[in-house]
Amino acid sequence: MAKRDFYEVLEVERTASDAELKVAYRKAAMRWHPDRNPGDHAAEANFKEINAAYDCLKDADKRAAYDRFGHAAFEQGGMGGGGPRGAGPDMSDFMSDIFDSFFGGGGGGQGRGRASSGRERGADLRYNMAITLEDAFAGKTAQIRIPTSLACEACSGTGAKPGSKPRQCATCGGAGKVRASQGFFLMERTCPTCQGRGEVIDDPCDACAGAGRITKERTLEVAIPAGVEDGTRIRLSGEGEAGLRGGPSGDLYIFLSLEDHALFQRDGADLYCRVPIAMTTAALGGSFEAPTIDGGRTRVKIPEGTQSGMQFRLRGKGMPILRSKDFGDMYIQAVVEIPQKLSRKQRELLEAFAAEESEANHPESNGFFSRVKEFFGGA
Repeated sequence: MAKRDFYEVLEVERTASDAELKVAYRKAAMRWHPDRNPGDHAAEANFKEINAAYDCLKDADKRAAYDRFGHAAFEQGGMGGGGPRGAGPDMSDFMSDIFDSFFGGGGGGQGRGRASSGRERGADLRYNMAITLEDAFAGKTAQIRIPTSLACEACSGTGAKPGSKPRQCATCGGAGKVRASQGFFLMERTCPTCQGRGEVIDDPCDACAGAGRITKERTLEVAIPAGVEDGTRIRLSGEGEAGLRGGPSGDLYIFLSLEDHALFQRDGADLYCRVPIAMTTAALGGSFEAPTIDGGRTRVKIPEGTQSGMQFRLRGKGMPILRSKDFGDMYIQAVVEIPQKLSRKQRELLEAFAAEESEANHPESNGFFSRVKEFFGGA
């Protein structure tokens, strides 16, 4: 025959104070005392049951164990008529402490009797956002629309129909887990009644079907600071999925990716810009206007004899350094362009120029071919 719940035996709520337990015990004991009910075996059984219930619940540690595991908490120690044997911890307490030490129950019975709220934290969400290099330079405030779960307004996230509220699961006492003894071992599993939530909703909310949250699209503003790089992650605390039954919300993570730019390539805080220049400008020297990432222009002077691939550094014209007032640099990379589709006169001029060339005009090429000649033994 299954044992009755101790709180039901004493006809008190699970939240009853020690004083309320004592009053209820005295009232029940007087009613079912054998001296008042001579020859009544049912009254005698009730009196023993009342004493067993009060002996358990008046002890703080035993009450905590009972609240969490029910009668299974004392099955190994035995229920000897008047309640749990002895004043010290019984075998179930010993096994419970061992189980807790291995599976994170808090050690030393600290976690026993702590009821679960039934509220689960919402999941974290991810949003991928592509931004331009200009956005990364100046920073911006962007608006995004994301579908997510929000706390149900009708039930304020409890999952219960307005006017009602969830009740503590009677099977697990609000712990969300139940234990059963199998020989020397205590086995712990998720409570089959409340599925581990510790609470039961008898009358679920119509709007959210008892989940405490609904799916809805919402608009958020995201502040993107100046200087962000490709792959930067921005965390918006509490803007993720709403938790079940009023649980805390998760976080929203914005992952930034930078779009390719038509003029600039980025390397950290530095920018690189390849600028094609005419062969005559490279040979004679000159200047040109180069664009900057802030939308402006800057004049770049190049010396005569500039070679393709040479770089010119413009200090402070690069990207802002995140959480700093400093800026990187911009590098202008010269690409000497050879003229195409020459006119007859241009060809004649170039041929005349070639006839006047000397080794001093091409030190790199002359040096290279000299080394090639040495490589082949001076032939």
